[in-house]
Amino acid sequence: MFPVGGVGVMLLGIALSAAVLLLVHLGLRRVLGDLTSASFVVLLWSLTVIGFITLLPAQGAPGVVPADGRMETCSWDIGGPAPDGFWIFSGGQRLLNTLVFVPSGALLVLAAARWPRAAVLTVPVGLALLAAYSVGIELTQLALARLDRACDVTDIVDNVTGAALGVGLGLLLALLLRPWRRA
Repeated sequence: MFPVGGVGVMLLGIALSAAVLLLVHLGLRRVLGDLTSASFVVLLWSLTVIGFITLLPAQGAPGVVPADGRMETCSWDIGGPAPDGFWIFSGGQRLLNTLVFVPSGALLVLAAARWPRAAVLTVPVGLALLAAYSVGIELTQLALARLDRACDVTDIVDNVTGAALGVGLGLLLALLLRPWRRA
């Protein structure tokens, strides 16, 4: 049986990770400055939040998933059988999958923008790593049937779209906040 799950466990994990990463920020801000340190730490936290909400069973520990109920491959039905909604947003599962990656994309740019020359390479590589993270989540959902989650290529498309929108938002924020001047 998968030992943990449910919204309470997700929220507890999210809160504990925030506390740990706050301590990391306090240590890094002297070296990186407040904006860059906060951007980096909140980027890590956003990835942790994504992990908690996608890799823990939403309705508690589901127990055993029968072999005949387990998916053999990811669903390739683009725009396919996503549920109508999720308990956080009423806009639907696809909207949530997009929105959850927007902060990560924006924070990636803000964390890298302190070093503009390096950011030209760091941001595209970081965007590719966010896409790989999404693929990894979906493959984990496929491999671990006890998570009671489904592997769906549409989720990857939505996640990467959100990350790319976040990168665009991050570029605008970087132009406003100018983290390279805070070095």
